[in-house]
Amino acid sequence: MTVVVLLGTSGGPTGPRALTSDEVNRLAITRFLNYQAGGRAVTITVPNTDGGLVITGSIDYRTHTGYGVVHGTGRDTSSQGLIQWTATTVLVHPMADPPAAAPASPPTSGWHRRPLRTSGMTLDSSLAIALGLGSDRPDNAALLPQSGASWVGRDKVNGHQTDIVNGPDADTADTKASTSGTVRYWIGSDGTMYRVQASIASEPQPVVFDFDTRKYVPVQPVPGITPAP
Repeated sequence: MTVVVLLGTSGGPTGPRALTSDEVNRLAITRFLNYQAGGRAVTITVPNTDGGLVITGSIDYRTHTGYGVVHGTGRDTSSQGLIQWTATTVLVHPMADPPAAAPASPPTSGWHRRPLRTSGMTLDSSLAIALGLGSDRPDNAALLPQSGASWVGRDKVNGHQTDIVNGPDADTADTKASTSGTVRYWIGSDGTMYRVQASIASEPQPVVFDFDTRKYVPVQPVPGITPAP
């Protein structure tokens, strides 16, 4: 799991403080920028007492569809394979030896379909939160300070200097995911989202979403699944 040292401008530890107007505005547009971009490449690190899962793939924020490959450690290797999901449905394609990256065109067969569970399952909660990190409109900047949003430090993520902000959680009407505590965002100077860390009610360790870890590959739906609007 990623360990982050929060540094202030002087290079020493710092505590939370109120957001400046610029920081509020960047937090307000960060999900909207994901939607404007159409999609983002993402790596989702899902903790589990049995080992953990890493999903490497892409999310189309216009159709709210995610697609990637799942690698597991420990007992979680049984969950390895390809995965595609929407706000309501998860499709899995088990593989004993999955590739490093999902094929651009999903296989036409071998998929197992199930509903996405919005609580009690760390993987599904993580998938729902990932979809909720894009929005077709900016958040209300006037309401963000009232939600407890605060600046907590700075960090460099994949070569990008970011401000670390505690924001409102991702438990929106779009995701209906079970979160606990505050969602933390690593945001660039233009509002670009580079990392998100979110607590899941069913898991003591946070889920980490790292963006732009590779080139975005447009998501092609699995035959037989209709992307959510």
